[in-house]
Amino acid sequence: MKELIEYIARALVDQPDQVSVKQERFGSKYCLELRVAKDDMGRVIGKNGRVANAMRILLRFAAGREEKQVSLDIIDPR
Repeated sequence: MKELIEYIARALVDQPDQVSVKQERFGSKYCLELRVAKDDMGRVIGKNGRVANAMRILLRFAAGREEKQVSLDIIDPR
């Protein structure tokens, strides 16, 4: 799951070396934190959050096949 989000994010951004994904486990749930360069935040989120929501849908589908629950947080690079 982590690799899926890294792959998608690296394909979207101008600075793929700045992409990092951190995976944490809380019981049976997984939480992925995506970090990108400040200039690439708009590309990852998209208009009205459409790109971010599409990534979450793909992630939920992949996790569902493995019978896991997962969430994706996009961290604001301040």
